[in-house]
Amino acid sequence: MHGSIKYVACSFVIGCLAAQITTYGQSPDSLGYYRTKLTAHHKMGVSAHRGSSEIAPENTLATFRAVLQLQVDYIEIDVRTTKDGQLIILHDATLNRTTNGTGSLKEQTLAELKKLSAAQGYDEQFQKEQIPTLEEVCQLLANWNTNHTGKTNLYVDCKDVAPAPLVAILSNYGLLNDAVFYGSDEMLLALQKAAPTAKLMPGLKKIDTLTDKINKLHPYAFDVSWPALNESLVGQLHQQRIKVFSDLLDGYDLPTQYAKAAQLGIDVIQTDHVLSVYRTLTTK
Repeated sequence: MHGSIKYVACSFVIGCLAAQITTYGQSPDSLGYYRTKLTAHHKMGVSAHRGSSEIAPENTLATFRAVLQLQVDYIEIDVRTTKDGQLIILHDATLNRTTNGTGSLKEQTLAELKKLSAAQGYDEQFQKEQIPTLEEVCQLLANWNTNHTGKTNLYVDCKDVAPAPLVAILSNYGLLNDAVFYGSDEMLLALQKAAPTAKLMPGLKKIDTLTDKINKLHPYAFDVSWPALNESLVGQLHQQRIKVFSDLLDGYDLPTQYAKAAQLGIDVIQTDHVLSVYRTLTTK
């Protein structure tokens, strides 16, 4: 993403979705209609990757507010730890790509990080967006779930975080039990000790590691590499009551792949293009 690209506000994007749905002869009651149809016909959830960088800067409160309006099933967040032990949301280990700061995040205190803009490359309207804390994100999500029928849960990518403070914050906001946790096998094992009922989701890139990971981690789900997915593997995992998530990102984030995911019967797809997923799966 580059600064020359114009980023649109959430209300405009949602308005476009309503117009597109009307074009196909469907009710412009848009998102509610979509969610009902997707649940009835595909039974597949959608995870918004770092929120949605199409709408607002990744991993900011602005983008999380936007995708909550889109009624996604999961919001994926990347959790890291500051120099003074605070949990914040940032994908990279350095500040260079997404903020107006530089250097290692771990060398900065929360107070220092809060002085930065987290909208590198975005329009002026987003320049006051800061790197959010995990607690700020949890507060936003808990308030949303309290006031809306359809719940949105957290997909927690444990980038650099100790289990105990992570569990404590999510528990405090009532979000622990429905969250899914992605990370290294070692991190997930440590998390399991801190929260035995946590929904672990290890990555799966090579099928020959499947049995070992199941025996070691007893996972709720696998985040399966898209090229490794096939109907047989999905059936095998479902037979063992293990859910299947997959990242449809970069070159795989396409309507043809959304349709294939639905045909395979996977449980959740992760995307940078939530509206494109909605449009594809409600019109085919």
